Amino acid sequence: MSAPATAPAPPSAPSAPTTPGAGHLWRRVRGPAAFIAGLIALALLVSLGAQQYREGLLEPEGPNPDGSRALVQILRDRGNEVDVARSAADALEAAGPGGVTVLAGAHRLTREQLDRLSGGLGDRILVRPTTPALNALAPGVRMTGRTEEQTLAPECGLAAAEAAGTADIGGEVYSTEGGGARACYPAAGGHALVRVSGEGHTTTVLGSPAPLTNARLDDEGNAALVLSLIGERDVVWLRPDPVPEQGQSLWQLIPVQLRLALVPLAAALLLLALWRGRRLGPLVTERLPVVVRASETTEGRAGLYAARRARDRAGAALRSGTLRRIRPGLGLGPDAAPTAVVESAAARTGDDPAQLGALLFGPREAGGDDSYTADDNGLVRLADELDALEGRLR
Repeated sequence: MSAPATAPAPPSAPSAPTTPGAGHLWRRVRGPAAFIAGLIALALLVSLGAQQYREGLLEPEGPNPDGSRALVQILRDRGNEVDVARSAADALEAAGPGGVTVLAGAHRLTREQLDRLSGGLGDRILVRPTTPALNALAPGVRMTGRTEEQTLAPECGLAAAEAAGTADIGGEVYSTEGGGARACYPAAGGHALVRVSGEGHTTTVLGSPAPLTNARLDDEGNAALVLSLIGERDVVWLRPDPVPEQGQSLWQLIPVQLRLALVPLAAALLLLALWRGRRLGPLVTERLPVVVRASETTEGRAGLYAARRARDRAGAALRSGTLRRIRPGLGLGPDAAPTAVVESAAARTGDDPAQLGALLFGPREAGGDDSYTADDNGLVRLADELDALEGRLR
Protein backbone atom coordinates (compact mmCIF):
# COMPACT_ATOMS: atom_id res chain seq x y z
CA MET A 1 0.00 0.00 0.00
CA SER A 2 1.59 3.26 -1.10
CA ALA A 3 2.09 6.23 1.25
CA PRO A 4 -0.25 9.08 0.84
CA ALA A 5 1.07 11.86 -1.40
CA THR A 6 2.35 14.95 0.36
CA ALA A 7 0.55 18.14 -0.58
CA PRO A 8 2.77 20.68 -2.26
CA ALA A 9 3.90 23.59 -0.07
CA PRO A 10 2.20 26.85 -0.83
CA PRO A 11 4.35 29.29 -2.79
CA SER A 12 6.21 31.77 -0.60
CA ALA A 13 5.13 35.34 -0.82
CA PRO A 14 7.57 37.61 -2.67
CA SER A 15 9.82 39.53 -0.30
CA ALA A 16 9.21 43.23 -0.10
CA PRO A 17 12.00 45.48 -1.49
CA THR A 18 14.30 46.73 1.23
CA THR A 19 15.78 50.24 1.41
CA PRO A 20 19.61 50.24 1.73
CA GLY A 21 20.67 51.39 5.16
CA ALA A 22 23.41 53.76 6.25
CA GLY A 23 25.91 50.91 6.67
CA HIS A 24 25.41 49.77 3.09
CA LEU A 25 25.81 53.30 1.74
CA TRP A 26 28.96 53.81 3.81
CA ARG A 27 30.52 50.63 2.42
CA ARG A 28 29.86 51.87 -1.11
CA VAL A 29 31.30 55.39 -0.69
CA ARG A 30 34.15 54.85 1.75
CA GLY A 31 36.61 53.86 -1.00
CA PRO A 32 36.11 56.95 -3.22
CA ALA A 33 35.89 59.17 -0.11
CA ALA A 34 39.22 57.88 1.19
CA PHE A 35 40.84 58.44 -2.23
CA ILE A 36 39.56 62.02 -2.46
CA ALA A 37 40.63 62.77 1.14
CA GLY A 38 44.12 61.47 0.34
CA LEU A 39 44.38 63.73 -2.69
CA ILE A 40 43.29 66.74 -0.63
CA ALA A 41 45.85 65.97 2.08
CA LEU A 42 48.60 65.57 -0.50
CA ALA A 43 47.67 68.87 -2.13
CA LEU A 44 47.78 70.62 1.24
CA LEU A 45 51.20 69.19 2.02
CA VAL A 46 52.55 70.24 -1.35
CA SER A 47 51.14 73.74 -1.01
CA LEU A 48 52.60 74.15 2.47
CA GLY A 49 56.00 73.01 1.29
CA ALA A 50 56.08 75.19 -1.83
CA GLN A 51 57.53 78.49 -0.67
CA GLN A 52 57.31 81.42 -3.04
CA TYR A 53 60.56 83.35 -3.45
CA ARG A 54 61.04 86.77 -4.90
CA GLU A 55 62.79 86.90 -8.22
CA GLY A 56 64.64 89.65 -10.01
CA LEU A 57 68.07 91.08 -10.68
CA LEU A 58 70.23 90.94 -7.53
CA GLU A 59 67.23 89.83 -5.47
CA PRO A 60 68.79 88.53 -2.19
CA GLU A 61 66.07 85.89 -1.83
CA GLY A 62 65.89 84.99 -5.53
CA PRO A 63 66.99 81.52 -6.67
CA ASN A 64 66.73 82.63 -10.30
CA PRO A 65 69.91 83.00 -12.37
CA ASP A 66 69.95 86.80 -11.96
CA GLY A 67 69.25 86.63 -8.23
CA SER A 68 71.84 86.80 -5.43
CA ARG A 69 70.60 84.17 -3.02
CA ALA A 70 73.79 82.11 -3.34
CA LEU A 71 76.01 85.05 -2.36
CA VAL A 72 73.81 85.98 0.58
CA GLN A 73 73.83 82.36 1.80
CA ILE A 74 77.64 82.21 1.56
CA LEU A 75 77.96 85.41 3.57
CA ARG A 76 75.67 84.07 6.30
CA ASP A 77 77.46 80.72 6.39
CA ARG A 78 80.80 82.38 7.04
CA GLY A 79 79.44 84.58 9.81
CA ASN A 80 78.37 87.82 8.13
CA GLU A 81 75.04 89.16 9.29
CA VAL A 82 72.93 90.08 6.26
CA ASP A 83 69.87 92.32 6.66
CA VAL A 84 67.60 92.78 3.66
CA ALA A 85 66.14 96.30 3.37
CA ARG A 86 63.27 97.12 1.04
CA SER A 87 63.32 100.89 1.47
CA ALA A 88 65.73 103.70 2.25
CA ALA A 89 64.26 104.05 5.75
CA ASP A 90 64.83 100.35 6.47
CA ALA A 91 68.44 100.62 5.27
CA LEU A 92 69.14 103.64 7.48
CA GLU A 93 67.64 101.82 10.47
CA ALA A 94 69.62 98.61 9.85
CA ALA A 95 72.94 100.25 8.98
CA GLY A 96 75.40 100.25 11.84
CA PRO A 97 78.99 101.34 12.41
CA GLY A 98 81.53 99.10 10.76
CA GLY A 99 79.01 97.64 8.30
CA VAL A 100 78.66 97.90 4.54
CA THR A 101 75.55 98.56 2.44
CA VAL A 102 75.07 96.92 -0.95
CA LEU A 103 72.77 99.07 -3.07
CA ALA A 104 71.08 97.22 -5.93
CA GLY A 105 68.31 98.96 -7.85
CA ALA A 106 69.15 102.61 -7.28
CA HIS A 107 66.67 103.61 -10.00
CA ARG A 108 63.85 102.94 -7.51
CA LEU A 109 65.04 105.65 -5.11
CA THR A 110 64.11 109.32 -5.31
CA ARG A 111 66.63 112.12 -5.01
CA GLU A 112 65.42 112.91 -1.51
CA GLN A 113 65.93 109.29 -0.43
CA LEU A 114 69.43 109.27 -1.96
CA ASP A 115 70.31 112.46 -0.07
CA ARG A 116 69.21 110.88 3.22
CA LEU A 117 71.25 107.76 2.47
CA SER A 118 74.38 109.79 1.68
CA GLY A 119 74.48 111.15 5.23
CA GLY A 120 73.33 108.06 7.12
CA LEU A 121 75.24 105.16 5.58
CA GLY A 122 78.79 104.02 6.25
CA ASP A 123 80.71 102.12 3.62
CA ARG A 124 78.63 101.32 0.57
CA ILE A 125 78.91 99.22 -2.60
CA LEU A 126 76.93 100.61 -5.54
CA VAL A 127 76.07 98.12 -8.27
CA ARG A 128 75.58 99.85 -11.62
CA PRO A 129 74.14 103.00 -10.00
CA THR A 130 72.19 105.71 -11.74
CA THR A 131 73.58 109.19 -12.28
CA PRO A 132 71.58 110.68 -9.33
CA ALA A 133 72.91 107.87 -7.12
CA LEU A 134 76.49 108.62 -8.20
CA ASN A 135 76.05 112.31 -7.48
CA ALA A 136 74.60 111.66 -4.01
CA LEU A 137 76.58 108.64 -2.82
CA ALA A 138 79.84 108.79 -4.82
CA PRO A 139 80.74 112.46 -5.46
CA GLY A 140 83.48 112.84 -8.02
CA VAL A 141 82.62 109.63 -9.89
CA ARG A 142 80.89 109.82 -13.23
CA MET A 143 79.98 107.29 -15.87
CA THR A 144 81.96 107.73 -19.08
CA GLY A 145 80.63 104.91 -21.25
CA ARG A 146 80.21 101.17 -21.63
CA THR A 147 82.45 98.33 -22.69
CA GLU A 148 81.52 95.22 -24.62
CA GLU A 149 84.27 93.21 -22.95
CA GLN A 150 82.91 90.90 -20.28
CA THR A 151 85.99 89.58 -18.51
CA LEU A 152 88.55 92.17 -17.41
CA ALA A 153 91.87 92.08 -15.55
CA PRO A 154 92.32 94.24 -12.43
CA GLU A 155 95.59 96.08 -13.24
CA CYS A 156 95.49 98.10 -10.02
CA GLY A 157 96.81 98.07 -6.50
CA LEU A 158 93.52 97.34 -4.74
CA ALA A 159 94.07 94.23 -2.62
CA ALA A 160 90.58 92.78 -3.19
CA ALA A 161 90.92 93.10 -6.98
CA GLU A 162 94.46 91.73 -7.08
CA ALA A 163 93.45 88.73 -4.98
CA ALA A 164 90.45 87.97 -7.22
CA GLY A 165 92.24 88.39 -10.55
CA THR A 166 90.10 88.50 -13.70
CA ALA A 167 86.37 88.94 -13.15
CA ASP A 168 83.18 89.28 -15.22
CA ILE A 169 82.77 92.93 -14.41
CA GLY A 170 82.57 94.43 -17.89
CA GLY A 171 79.70 96.85 -18.36
CA GLU A 172 79.58 100.51 -17.44
CA VAL A 173 82.91 102.28 -16.96
CA TYR A 174 83.67 105.29 -14.75
CA SER A 175 86.22 107.99 -14.21
CA THR A 176 87.09 109.92 -11.05
CA GLU A 177 87.91 113.54 -10.31
CA GLY A 178 90.45 114.46 -7.67
CA GLY A 179 92.92 112.32 -5.74
CA GLY A 180 92.40 109.52 -3.24
CA ALA A 181 90.49 107.29 -5.69
CA ARG A 182 91.41 103.82 -6.86
CA ALA A 183 90.32 102.51 -10.24
CA CYS A 184 90.53 98.87 -11.35
CA TYR A 185 89.58 96.75 -14.35
CA PRO A 186 90.39 99.25 -17.09
CA ALA A 187 88.50 99.27 -20.37
CA ALA A 188 87.95 101.67 -23.22
CA GLY A 189 86.78 104.96 -21.71
CA GLY A 190 87.36 104.27 -18.00
CA HIS A 191 87.39 101.60 -15.30
CA ALA A 192 84.71 99.06 -14.33
CA LEU A 193 85.51 99.31 -10.59
CA VAL A 194 86.15 102.56 -8.75
CA ARG A 195 86.66 103.14 -5.01
CA VAL A 196 86.61 106.59 -3.45
CA SER A 197 87.06 107.57 0.20
CA GLY A 198 85.82 110.59 2.07
CA GLU A 199 83.98 111.75 5.21
CA GLY A 200 84.84 108.58 7.12
CA HIS A 201 83.51 106.03 4.62
CA THR A 202 84.43 104.36 1.35
CA THR A 203 82.27 103.96 -1.73
CA THR A 204 82.89 101.17 -4.22
CA VAL A 205 81.20 101.42 -7.63
CA LEU A 206 80.76 98.30 -9.77
CA GLY A 207 79.84 98.65 -13.43
CA SER A 208 78.14 95.25 -13.74
CA PRO A 209 75.90 93.12 -11.50
CA ALA A 210 77.23 89.86 -13.02
CA PRO A 211 79.75 88.99 -10.23
CA LEU A 212 76.94 88.99 -7.63
CA THR A 213 74.44 86.80 -9.52
CA ASN A 214 73.75 83.12 -8.93
CA ALA A 215 74.63 82.19 -12.50
CA ARG A 216 78.04 83.93 -12.55
CA LEU A 217 79.20 83.80 -8.94
CA ASP A 218 81.50 80.81 -9.49
CA ASP A 219 82.96 82.10 -12.78
CA GLU A 220 86.44 83.63 -12.95
CA GLY A 221 87.27 85.50 -9.73
CA ASN A 222 83.74 86.86 -9.20
CA ALA A 223 83.12 85.29 -5.78
CA ALA A 224 86.59 86.22 -4.51
CA LEU A 225 86.16 89.81 -5.65
CA VAL A 226 82.77 90.35 -4.01
CA LEU A 227 83.67 88.54 -0.77
CA SER A 228 86.92 90.48 -0.50
CA LEU A 229 85.12 93.80 -1.04
CA ILE A 230 82.66 92.96 1.74
CA GLY A 231 85.19 91.37 4.09
CA GLU A 232 84.08 90.33 7.56
CA ARG A 233 81.61 93.19 7.97
CA ASP A 234 77.87 92.98 8.46
CA VAL A 235 75.85 93.66 5.32
CA VAL A 236 72.71 95.65 4.66
CA TRP A 237 71.38 94.53 1.26
CA LEU A 238 69.25 97.38 -0.03
CA ARG A 239 66.99 96.44 -2.91
CA PRO A 240 64.06 98.87 -2.83
CA ASP A 241 60.59 97.72 -3.72
CA PRO A 242 58.96 99.62 -6.58
CA VAL A 243 56.71 102.41 -5.35
CA PRO A 244 53.27 102.21 -7.02
CA GLU A 245 51.77 105.35 -8.43
CA GLN A 246 48.76 106.46 -6.43
CA GLY A 247 46.03 108.97 -7.07
CA GLN A 248 46.29 108.84 -10.86
CA SER A 249 43.80 107.29 -13.21
CA LEU A 250 44.53 105.81 -16.60
CA TRP A 251 43.21 108.98 -18.25
CA GLN A 252 45.62 111.13 -16.23
CA LEU A 253 48.56 108.98 -17.30
CA ILE A 254 47.86 109.68 -20.97
CA PRO A 255 49.98 112.62 -22.23
CA VAL A 256 48.13 115.90 -22.71
CA GLN A 257 49.14 116.07 -26.39
CA LEU A 258 47.52 112.70 -27.04
CA ARG A 259 44.33 113.70 -25.22
CA LEU A 260 44.11 116.87 -27.34
CA ALA A 261 44.64 114.84 -30.50
CA LEU A 262 41.61 112.69 -29.65
CA VAL A 263 39.24 115.63 -30.31
CA PRO A 264 39.97 116.07 -34.06
CA LEU A 265 40.25 112.30 -34.40
CA ALA A 266 36.75 111.83 -33.01
CA ALA A 267 35.41 114.60 -35.26
CA ALA A 268 37.02 112.98 -38.31
CA LEU A 269 35.51 109.61 -37.44
CA LEU A 270 32.07 111.21 -37.04
CA LEU A 271 32.32 112.94 -40.43
CA LEU A 272 33.49 109.70 -42.03
CA ALA A 273 30.53 107.83 -40.54
CA LEU A 274 28.10 110.47 -41.86
CA TRP A 275 29.71 110.43 -45.31
CA ARG A 276 29.80 106.67 -45.70
CA GLY A 277 26.44 106.12 -44.01
CA ARG A 278 24.55 107.92 -46.81
CA ARG A 279 25.89 105.57 -49.49
CA LEU A 280 23.64 102.55 -49.49
CA GLY A 281 25.37 100.97 -52.49
CA PRO A 282 23.84 99.11 -55.43
CA LEU A 283 21.12 96.53 -55.03
CA VAL A 284 22.28 92.96 -54.87
CA THR A 285 20.12 90.30 -56.48
CA GLU A 286 19.85 87.03 -54.65
CA ARG A 287 18.32 83.78 -55.72
CA LEU A 288 15.27 82.77 -53.76
CA PRO A 289 15.82 79.74 -51.59
CA VAL A 290 12.54 78.26 -52.85
CA VAL A 291 10.41 78.77 -55.96
CA VAL A 292 7.04 80.35 -55.15
CA ARG A 293 4.23 79.95 -57.66
CA ALA A 294 2.60 83.13 -58.94
CA SER A 295 -0.83 81.90 -57.81
CA GLU A 296 0.42 81.54 -54.24
CA THR A 297 1.80 85.08 -54.31
CA THR A 298 -1.50 86.38 -55.67
CA GLU A 299 -3.49 84.52 -53.04
CA GLY A 300 -1.20 85.76 -50.30
CA ARG A 301 -1.54 89.40 -51.32
CA ALA A 302 -5.30 88.95 -51.73
CA GLY A 303 -5.47 87.55 -48.22
CA LEU A 304 -3.62 90.57 -46.86
CA TYR A 305 -5.93 92.96 -48.72
CA ALA A 306 -8.98 91.09 -47.42
CA ALA A 307 -7.69 91.07 -43.84
CA ARG A 308 -7.17 94.85 -43.92
CA ARG A 309 -10.34 95.50 -45.99
CA ALA A 310 -8.15 97.37 -48.49
CA ARG A 311 -10.57 97.20 -51.44
CA ASP A 312 -9.14 100.40 -52.91
CA ARG A 313 -5.65 98.86 -53.09
CA ALA A 314 -7.03 95.65 -54.55
CA GLY A 315 -8.98 97.61 -57.20
CA ALA A 316 -5.86 99.66 -58.07
CA ALA A 317 -3.88 96.42 -58.50
CA LEU A 318 -6.57 94.98 -60.85
CA ARG A 319 -6.73 98.13 -62.98
CA SER A 320 -2.92 98.46 -63.13
CA GLY A 321 -2.59 94.91 -64.40
CA THR A 322 -5.27 95.42 -67.04
CA LEU A 323 -3.73 98.67 -68.29
CA ARG A 324 -0.27 97.05 -68.50
CA ARG A 325 -1.70 94.27 -70.70
CA ILE A 326 -3.93 96.31 -73.03
CA ARG A 327 -1.65 99.27 -73.80
CA PRO A 328 0.59 97.37 -76.25
CA GLY A 329 -2.48 96.11 -78.12
CA LEU A 330 -3.77 99.67 -78.42
CA GLY A 331 -0.46 100.88 -79.79
CA LEU A 332 0.24 103.00 -76.70
CA GLY A 333 3.30 103.27 -74.52
CA PRO A 334 3.44 102.75 -70.75
CA ASP A 335 3.32 106.52 -70.14
CA ALA A 336 0.22 107.18 -72.30
CA ALA A 337 -2.32 109.59 -70.82
CA PRO A 338 -5.58 108.16 -69.42
CA THR A 339 -7.67 110.03 -72.04
CA ALA A 340 -5.68 108.48 -74.88
CA VAL A 341 -6.18 105.01 -73.42
CA VAL A 342 -9.91 105.52 -72.97
CA GLU A 343 -10.39 106.94 -76.49
CA SER A 344 -8.44 104.12 -78.10
CA ALA A 345 -10.32 101.44 -76.16
CA ALA A 346 -13.70 103.06 -76.96
CA ALA A 347 -12.82 103.22 -80.64
CA ARG A 348 -11.95 99.51 -80.65
CA THR A 349 -14.91 98.26 -78.61
CA GLY A 350 -17.61 100.88 -79.22
CA ASP A 351 -18.21 101.27 -75.47
CA ASP A 352 -19.12 104.51 -73.80
CA PRO A 353 -15.89 106.46 -73.02
CA ALA A 354 -17.31 107.64 -69.66
CA GLN A 355 -17.99 104.07 -68.56
CA LEU A 356 -14.56 102.93 -69.77
CA GLY A 357 -12.88 105.79 -67.84
CA ALA A 358 -14.67 104.84 -64.65
CA LEU A 359 -13.80 101.17 -65.23
CA LEU A 360 -10.11 101.68 -65.99
CA PHE A 361 -9.21 104.70 -63.86
CA GLY A 362 -11.94 105.10 -61.26
CA PRO A 363 -13.69 108.39 -60.42
CA ARG A 364 -12.47 111.48 -62.22
CA GLU A 365 -12.25 113.61 -59.08
CA ALA A 366 -9.74 112.70 -56.38
CA GLY A 367 -11.53 111.37 -53.32
CA GLY A 368 -14.73 110.68 -55.23
CA ASP A 369 -16.91 107.65 -54.63
CA ASP A 370 -15.93 104.52 -56.55
CA SER A 371 -18.82 102.12 -56.92
CA TYR A 372 -16.45 99.27 -57.77
CA THR A 373 -14.57 99.43 -54.44
CA ALA A 374 -17.46 100.35 -52.17
CA ASP A 375 -18.04 96.70 -51.19
CA ASP A 376 -16.89 93.19 -52.00
CA ASN A 377 -19.57 92.67 -54.66
CA GLY A 378 -18.43 95.78 -56.48
CA LEU A 379 -14.82 94.51 -56.42
CA VAL A 380 -15.92 91.21 -57.94
CA ARG A 381 -17.89 93.10 -60.63
CA LEU A 382 -14.74 95.20 -61.37
CA ALA A 383 -12.69 92.06 -61.94
CA ASP A 384 -15.33 90.55 -64.21
CA GLU A 385 -15.76 93.69 -66.33
CA LEU A 386 -12.00 94.20 -66.71
CA ASP A 387 -11.66 90.58 -67.83
CA ALA A 388 -14.48 91.06 -70.34
CA LEU A 389 -12.87 94.26 -71.68
CA GLU A 390 -9.58 92.44 -72.27
CA GLY A 391 -11.50 89.74 -74.13
CA ARG A 392 -13.11 92.29 -76.47
CA LEU A 393 -9.74 93.98 -77.17
CA ARG A 394 -7.99 90.78 -78.24
